[in-house]
Amino acid sequence: MTLMLQAAPAGSGSGPAPLGVDAEMRDLLLGAIPALRAFAFSLTYDLDRSDDLVQDTLVRAWVNANSFRRGTNLTAWLFTILRNLFYSEQRKRKREVEDADGVHAGRLTALPEQEIRMEMAQFQSALNRLPSAQREALVLVGAQSFTYEEAAAICGVAVGTIKSRVSRARTRLIEVLGMNGTDDIGPDAQTRAALDGP
Repeated sequence: MTLMLQAAPAGSGSGPAPLGVDAEMRDLLLGAIPALRAFAFSLTYDLDRSDDLVQDTLVRAWVNANSFRRGTNLTAWLFTILRNLFYSEQRKRKREVEDADGVHAGRLTALPEQEIRMEMAQFQSALNRLPSAQREALVLVGAQSFTYEEAAAICGVAVGTIKSRVSRARTRLIEVLGMNGTDDIGPDAQTRAALDGP
Protein backbone atom coordinates (compact mmCIF):
# COMPACT_ATOMS: atom_id res chain seq x y z
CA MET A 1 0.00 0.00 0.00
CA THR A 2 2.81 2.37 0.80
CA LEU A 3 4.23 1.83 -2.66
CA MET A 4 0.90 2.66 -4.26
CA LEU A 5 0.63 5.93 -2.34
CA GLN A 6 4.20 6.87 -3.14
CA ALA A 7 3.96 5.79 -6.75
CA ALA A 8 0.84 7.87 -7.38
CA PRO A 9 1.19 11.15 -5.53
CA ALA A 10 -1.49 13.73 -6.08
CA GLY A 11 -0.99 15.68 -9.25
CA SER A 12 1.62 13.27 -10.63
CA GLY A 13 -0.14 12.85 -13.94
CA SER A 14 -0.81 9.14 -13.33
CA GLY A 15 -4.54 9.69 -13.29
CA PRO A 16 -6.74 12.10 -11.42
CA ALA A 17 -6.33 12.07 -7.66
CA PRO A 18 -9.54 11.83 -5.65
CA LEU A 19 -11.04 15.12 -4.56
CA GLY A 20 -9.39 16.31 -1.34
CA VAL A 21 -6.11 14.44 -1.88
CA ASP A 22 -2.91 16.43 -2.07
CA ALA A 23 0.72 15.85 -1.12
CA GLU A 24 -0.01 16.82 2.49
CA MET A 25 -2.85 14.30 2.74
CA ARG A 26 -0.68 11.60 1.20
CA ASP A 27 2.10 12.31 3.72
CA LEU A 28 -0.36 12.26 6.62
CA LEU A 29 -1.77 8.92 5.44
CA LEU A 30 1.72 7.46 5.16
CA GLY A 31 2.63 8.80 8.59
CA ALA A 32 -0.40 7.11 10.15
CA ILE A 33 0.53 3.62 8.96
CA PRO A 34 2.46 2.52 12.10
CA ALA A 35 -0.41 3.51 14.42
CA LEU A 36 -2.97 1.88 12.10
CA ARG A 37 -0.95 -1.34 12.01
CA ALA A 38 -0.72 -1.44 15.80
CA PHE A 39 -4.45 -0.83 16.22
CA ALA A 40 -5.34 -3.37 13.53
CA PHE A 41 -3.13 -5.98 15.18
CA SER A 42 -4.75 -5.31 18.56
CA LEU A 43 -8.09 -6.16 16.94
CA THR A 44 -7.05 -9.15 14.81
CA TYR A 45 -3.95 -10.66 16.49
CA ASP A 46 -2.91 -11.68 12.98
CA LEU A 47 -0.20 -9.81 11.05
CA ASP A 48 -1.56 -10.68 7.61
CA ARG A 49 -5.15 -9.76 8.49
CA SER A 50 -4.04 -6.57 10.20
CA ASP A 51 -1.95 -5.52 7.17
CA ASP A 52 -4.92 -6.23 4.89
CA LEU A 53 -7.13 -4.18 7.19
CA VAL A 54 -4.69 -1.27 7.13
CA GLN A 55 -4.48 -1.43 3.34
CA ASP A 56 -8.27 -1.44 3.01
CA THR A 57 -8.44 1.49 5.43
CA LEU A 58 -5.92 3.53 3.45
CA VAL A 59 -7.66 2.78 0.16
CA ARG A 60 -11.01 3.82 1.60
CA ALA A 61 -9.47 6.98 3.10
CA TRP A 62 -7.75 7.79 -0.20
CA VAL A 63 -10.94 7.37 -2.22
CA ASN A 64 -13.06 9.29 0.31
CA ALA A 65 -10.49 11.97 1.18
CA ASN A 66 -13.01 14.68 0.32
CA SER A 67 -15.16 13.60 3.29
CA PHE A 68 -12.32 14.31 5.75
CA ARG A 69 -12.69 17.72 7.39
CA ARG A 70 -9.33 19.48 7.45
CA GLY A 71 -8.33 20.65 10.89
CA THR A 72 -9.80 17.60 12.62
CA ASN A 73 -7.92 14.53 13.85
CA LEU A 74 -6.93 12.47 10.79
CA THR A 75 -5.74 9.55 12.91
CA ALA A 76 -9.09 9.32 14.69
CA TRP A 77 -10.85 9.41 11.31
CA LEU A 78 -8.61 6.60 10.03
CA PHE A 79 -9.12 4.57 13.22
CA THR A 80 -12.88 4.92 12.79
CA ILE A 81 -12.64 3.65 9.21
CA LEU A 82 -10.41 0.76 10.32
CA ARG A 83 -12.70 -0.16 13.20
CA ASN A 84 -15.77 -0.12 10.96
CA LEU A 85 -14.02 -2.28 8.38
CA PHE A 86 -12.96 -4.72 11.09
CA TYR A 87 -16.47 -5.14 12.46
CA SER A 88 -17.91 -5.48 8.96
CA GLU A 89 -15.37 -8.22 8.31
CA GLN A 90 -16.23 -9.87 11.62
CA ARG A 91 -19.89 -10.04 10.66
CA LYS A 92 -18.92 -11.73 7.40
CA ARG A 93 -16.69 -14.24 9.22
CA LYS A 94 -19.40 -15.51 11.56
CA ARG A 95 -19.70 -18.69 9.51
CA GLU A 96 -16.04 -19.59 9.98
CA VAL A 97 -14.92 -22.15 12.53
CA GLU A 98 -13.84 -20.46 15.73
CA ASP A 99 -11.02 -21.52 18.02
CA ALA A 100 -12.83 -20.56 21.23
CA ASP A 101 -10.87 -22.92 23.48
CA GLY A 102 -7.53 -21.93 21.95
CA VAL A 103 -6.47 -25.49 21.08
CA HIS A 104 -5.48 -24.65 17.53
CA ALA A 105 -3.75 -21.42 18.55
CA GLY A 106 -1.92 -23.28 21.31
CA ARG A 107 -0.38 -25.64 18.79
CA LEU A 108 0.90 -22.70 16.74
CA THR A 109 2.73 -20.90 19.53
CA ALA A 110 6.37 -21.32 20.42
CA LEU A 111 7.56 -21.63 23.98
CA PRO A 112 9.02 -18.38 25.34
CA GLU A 113 12.79 -18.17 25.40
CA GLN A 114 13.13 -15.27 27.81
CA GLU A 115 11.28 -13.95 30.84
CA ILE A 116 10.01 -10.92 28.95
CA ARG A 117 8.40 -13.18 26.37
CA MET A 118 6.63 -15.11 29.13
CA GLU A 119 5.42 -11.88 30.70
CA MET A 120 4.25 -10.59 27.35
CA ALA A 121 2.44 -13.86 26.66
CA GLN A 122 0.75 -13.61 30.07
CA PHE A 123 -0.24 -10.02 29.34
CA GLN A 124 -1.60 -10.90 25.89
CA SER A 125 -3.55 -13.78 27.38
CA ALA A 126 -5.02 -11.51 30.05
CA LEU A 127 -5.80 -8.85 27.43
CA ASN A 128 -7.52 -11.48 25.26
CA ARG A 129 -9.78 -12.42 28.18
CA LEU A 130 -11.17 -8.90 28.41
CA PRO A 131 -14.49 -8.22 26.71
CA SER A 132 -13.80 -6.78 23.27
CA ALA A 133 -15.29 -3.36 24.14
CA GLN A 134 -12.98 -3.02 27.18
CA ARG A 135 -9.94 -4.27 25.25
CA GLU A 136 -10.63 -1.83 22.42
CA ALA A 137 -11.02 1.12 24.81
CA LEU A 138 -7.83 0.20 26.69
CA VAL A 139 -5.81 -0.11 23.49
CA LEU A 140 -7.06 3.22 22.15
CA VAL A 141 -6.40 5.13 25.38
CA GLY A 142 -3.48 3.18 26.83
CA ALA A 143 -1.48 2.03 23.83
CA GLN A 144 -2.46 4.50 21.13
CA SER A 145 -2.56 7.56 23.44
CA PHE A 146 -5.92 8.81 22.26
CA THR A 147 -7.79 11.07 24.67
CA TYR A 148 -10.98 9.72 26.17
CA GLU A 149 -12.91 12.08 23.91
CA GLU A 150 -11.15 10.84 20.77
CA ALA A 151 -11.59 7.19 21.77
CA ALA A 152 -15.28 7.82 22.44
CA ALA A 153 -15.67 9.35 18.98
CA ILE A 154 -13.89 6.39 17.36
CA CYS A 155 -16.09 3.88 19.21
CA GLY A 156 -19.26 5.92 18.83
CA VAL A 157 -20.04 5.97 22.57
CA ALA A 158 -20.12 8.54 25.36
CA VAL A 159 -16.89 9.68 27.03
CA GLY A 160 -18.08 8.28 30.36
CA THR A 161 -18.56 4.88 28.74
CA ILE A 162 -14.95 4.89 27.50
CA LYS A 163 -13.67 5.94 30.94
CA SER A 164 -15.67 3.16 32.55
CA ARG A 165 -14.45 0.55 30.05
CA VAL A 166 -10.81 1.58 30.52
CA SER A 167 -11.14 1.52 34.29
CA ARG A 168 -12.79 -1.91 34.31
CA ALA A 169 -10.19 -3.23 31.84
CA ARG A 170 -7.27 -2.01 33.97
CA THR A 171 -8.81 -3.44 37.14
CA ARG A 172 -9.42 -6.80 35.46
CA LEU A 173 -5.87 -6.94 34.05
CA ILE A 174 -4.42 -6.25 37.49
CA GLU A 175 -6.55 -9.09 38.94
CA VAL A 176 -5.77 -11.60 36.19
CA LEU A 177 -2.03 -10.86 36.27
CA GLY A 178 -1.94 -11.23 40.07
CA MET A 179 -0.77 -7.69 40.72
CA ASN A 180 -1.44 -5.69 43.86
CA GLY A 181 -2.17 -2.46 42.03
CA THR A 182 -0.89 -0.08 39.40
CA ASP A 183 2.47 0.21 41.22
CA ASP A 184 3.24 -3.32 40.00
CA ILE A 185 3.07 -2.17 36.39
CA GLY A 186 6.47 -1.38 34.91
CA PRO A 187 9.89 -2.93 35.54
CA ASP A 188 9.98 -6.33 37.23
CA ALA A 189 10.75 -6.66 40.95
CA GLN A 190 14.47 -7.37 40.40
CA THR A 191 14.91 -4.30 38.22
CA ARG A 192 13.01 -2.12 40.70
CA ALA A 193 15.18 -3.44 43.57
CA ALA A 194 18.35 -2.70 41.60
CA LEU A 195 17.16 0.81 40.76
CA ASP A 196 16.07 1.55 44.33
CA GLY A 197 19.48 0.63 45.74
CA PRO A 198 20.25 -0.49 49.32
